Order: sequence, then structure tokens, then C-alpha cells
Amino acid sequence: MSYQVIARKYRPQRFEDVVGQEHVTTTLANAIRSGRIAHAYLFCGPRGTGKTTLARIFAKALNCTGGPRPEFADDDPRVQEITEGRSLDVLEIDGASNNGVEQVRELRDTARFAPASSKFKLYIIDEVHMLSTAAFNALLKTLEEPPAHVKFLFATTDPEKVLPTILSRCQRFDLRRIPAKLIVEHLGRIATQEGVQIDEPALHAIARGADGGMRDAQSTLDQLISFCGPTIVESDVLSMFGLAARAQLLELAQAILAGEAGPALGLLDQLARSGKDLGRLLGDLLNHFRNLLIFQVSRGDRSLLEVSEAEMAALVAQSAQIDSEPLIRVLEVLSHAEGRQRDSASKRIFLEVALLKAIQAREASSLDTVLKQLRALRENAGPTPAPVVRPAPPAPVVPLAPPPAPAAVAPPPPVIEPPKAPAPALAPALAPAPTSPPPALPPALSGGENVDGIWRALIGTFAGEPMFKAQLSAGHPQSLVGRTLSVGFPEDDFELLNTPRTTAVLAAKLSELGVGDVVVKLIALKTTPPAAAEFTRSATPPPRPTPTAKPPETKPVKPAPMQLNKEEFANDPAIKAALEVFKATLIEVRAPAVAEAAA
Repeated sequence: MSYQVIARKYRPQRFEDVVGQEHVTTTLANAIRSGRIAHAYLFCGPRGTGKTTLARIFAKALNCTGGPRPEFADDDPRVQEITEGRSLDVLEIDGASNNGVEQVRELRDTARFAPASSKFKLYIIDEVHMLSTAAFNALLKTLEEPPAHVKFLFATTDPEKVLPTILSRCQRFDLRRIPAKLIVEHLGRIATQEGVQIDEPALHAIARGADGGMRDAQSTLDQLISFCGPTIVESDVLSMFGLAARAQLLELAQAILAGEAGPALGLLDQLARSGKDLGRLLGDLLNHFRNLLIFQVSRGDRSLLEVSEAEMAALVAQSAQIDSEPLIRVLEVLSHAEGRQRDSASKRIFLEVALLKAIQAREASSLDTVLKQLRALRENAGPTPAPVVRPAPPAPVVPLAPPPAPAAVAPPPPVIEPPKAPAPALAPALAPAPTSPPPALPPALSGGENVDGIWRALIGTFAGEPMFKAQLSAGHPQSLVGRTLSVGFPEDDFELLNTPRTTAVLAAKLSELGVGDVVVKLIALKTTPPAAAEFTRSATPPPRPTPTAKPPETKPVKPAPMQLNKEEFANDPAIKAALEVFKATLIEVRAPAVAEAAA
């Protein structure tokens, strides 16, 4: 007797022999027991998962002696006829070679005749999606209303190519890929019956290469027995089929997680020199990171994973080294690379670039994270609460003189003394003695005669914080009414600065300047006023009596041009945080155009 390959020798002959398709075998057996046997069935699924095998077993259950019944004897003559392919009532047709209208018409004509010796006449059409559209249309009427003795059993790996009118007339069963654990167990039983010693890592390597197909796994085992003899180890499987060892795969994944480009490229070079299939390596690496993500999201649910004990231990260790967010970015890079690697001229170079991109993706920050950090910086846009060593506070630009003696009719209004010289706002000559307390703002002040000078003096107190100083330079003081200093900002700057923390810091700085307990109010400007525009006075200024002597005119103090020190600017905490978020380097510091226009 000629040699029979393992895939045919150990082909399932009963429903209980089918591995990994219990949802189909249970449904078919129950349909037979309850007498609810349809006239057409469609078995879909990947190659090597048991589509044609299930159709043959179902045919045996229908045409066995005393049938239909789900349990039948192997030595039944009718069952043996179907097993050996010589039954006159079970016709197997290859859809790829019999895909024309003439073959379907012949099938339709023969279907009218009664079966020769069995209860049903069964047509098993393999790869039914290969039939032409005309052949499908010729089969439609017979498939919808066949004779009572005719049953159709279709098998296909591509159900999307089957016409919807055909699908609607069939009961569809989708076969799934067989889990690696079940393949390992089944191959172990076959190896025992064949008298072959094979270690468990070798079985796992075969199951990994079979990709859920039992026939592929059995063919691989058959080939390994011819190659290695009665003893098979993992290295034999890896060398024959170009697979990477599980330990090497875990080592490569660890290098990516650790961000070590050198070791990752070195290991890839070692695998490429030993003749490993780089396309399969990329797929195995992607599957490992998928398992790692599922392990993290499901919090260690093993029912969602098909891994060995060694792989589970590696997943537990590696899940503590990376969060889900960077892991998803690594998966996106590898998944994109897997789709494009078939078109690459050099798979090695392509895979090297993919590994480097995966390492960069693991260390990068997502756009959402950057936006959150920028939003946090925007909300805390004021100066940092950490103490900063600064020189003595500068003198107020606008010293306020005590009010003159009251006249007989009404008390005169307060007079704001002009500066002694048009010196810069923070001139050291105006600094008072450290021991003398700063003067307070008179309660009667309600005008806005020198609001510009007060505001520029306030900006000058933030010389050690160039970023915040530049933001304040965009402001336009509007009025000083009572205890409220109103400052207008363009809409963008207003949204950035209008926080309770900013106004509190500005009020504290005004108190240091000796301007008293003043509340700073920020307002949004629809249009930015020109630098030389007059500031708004109080809406209802108090009436003034005619003074006896004309007070001197108040001239606005010309501020010194803004000078930004690069070292101080780089040491600003907000600038440091922004540089760290964007991984940037400070090259040049320029004064903002708004500040120059305001000057």
C-alpha cells in the first residue's frame, strides 16, 4: 500500500474528531437529531480548518445506514463508500475547474433523478466562489427549490465573492482559525502514534507557523519527520522554516521597549545572517506586541491570549515597562510596516527602519499629551511661585505727592507729580532707601493721568522673567478709577493672561511699587489701539475747582527699549517646560513686535 501523508491519514471521520470547530459540529448534530435539515449549507473559513472535512462527515451522517443520525459506525458500507470517494450519491465537484454554465446545467439535470442507494443525493462543491456569475445564476432556481432528495454542501475560503442571492439561500457556517494550544495537543497525539519524540517548544513553533491551519501543521510535522527522523527539537523547526526562536523574538521586543537601537539592529543582523524569514519575523513581532497590549488592557486575562507559559512570564515582565499609549504607537508603526513590506526591494533595510521608528514612537509624546501640557502651561501662565533672588525693588515712576491744603470753597483734587527727568522706567536714581516704607495710593485718586507710567513700571519689575514680561508688554492701560486699574489686551493674550493668579501677582507687584491696594482688571480689546493713543479717563470724573496755580504738565515717561537676555530667558521655568515638551533648543531671543510698537 502506498504511503499516506499525515494530513490524510489522521483526517477526522466523525464530528467529535474535528478540532476547534465545536460551534459547527454541535449545530449540525442537533439539526440531524431534530430533523431540521436544510437543503443548502455553506462552510466558510481559512485554509486547513476543516470545511471539506465537515461536508464529508455531514454527508456520512445523512446517508449512513438507518440515517440520518449524527453517530454512525465506521464499518458501515455506505460510510466507507463516502470515505473512499466511490459513492454514487455523493458527488464532489471542484468549483475552480467546473465553473461554467454547461457544468451547472448538467448538475441541474442530474439532480432530478433519485439517489441510487442512499437516502439523499449530495453535491459537495469545493471553492464555490470560483463559479462564474452565469453559473451562479443558472444554479439559483435549483438551489432555492431543489427536489426533496437533493442537498447542496458548499465550501469556500472567500465568501465575499459568492453572490448575495446564493448566500441568502444557504445556512452559513464560519469556521475559525484553530487555537495554537489545540494544534499543539493534536500534533502531540499524532507524534505519539507515529513513534516520534518531539519537544514542546518545537510543537509551539509548528503551531506558530501554521497560523491556525491544522492541515498546514500536519504537513509541517510530516516534513519534519522526513528531515529529522524520530527525534525533533525546536532548532530543527526554526532552521527548516526560517522562523526566529521565541527567545530571540522576546529579546528583540525587549530592546524596542528599552529604546536600545544598537542591540535591536544587532539582533536583526544576526537573524538575517542566519537566513530567517524577515517577513514572518515582523508578523511574529507584531503579534507579540498585540498580546502585550491585550494583556495590559484586560489586566492579565489569559483567556484572550494564546501563549505558552514562557511567553506569559515575558508579558508580565514587559507590561511593567511601558504604558498602553506608547504601546499603541509601536503597534501602529509595525502594523503599517507589515502592510508595506511586501512591496519593498530590501526587506532587511525596510525592517531596520521600522524598528527605529518603533523605538522613536515608544519615546514620543502623543498630540493629546502635548495639548494637555500646553493647556496646563496656559492656565499657569503667571510667574512661578518659587522664590527668585532679585535686586531691591525699583522706585515708583509716579511718586504721588500729598494733597495740597484745602481751599475755602472745596478741597483741591490730588496732583500727580511728574517725573524729575525723562529717565527709563526703572532708573536706579529713583530708588528709595530700603528702610523707608513705600507711599500708599491716596483714596481720592480717580483719574488716569499717568496710568502709562504706572503700567510700564509694573512691567519692569518682571525683568527676571522675560517670557511673562513679553506677554505683559502687549497690554494697553486704559484707566485708573478709584482702586481699579484697567488694562486692555488683544483677545489671544487676554485668554492667556486672564487668570486669578495673574491678577493677584500684578496687584502684589503694584503694592511693592507703593501704589497701594489696587485691583487689576484685564479686559479684551477687539482691535489693538496704536501706541500713541490716549488712555481712557474715568467715565464720570469728579468736578475740579479752578486751581490757583497751573499744575505742571504730566509727560509720559519714555521706557527704555526692551532688552531680553538669552540666558535669563532660557532659565525661565515656563520656557524650560516648553522646550522639554517639544524637545526643542533655544537659538535666538527677540523682543516681541507688540512691545516695540507699544514703546
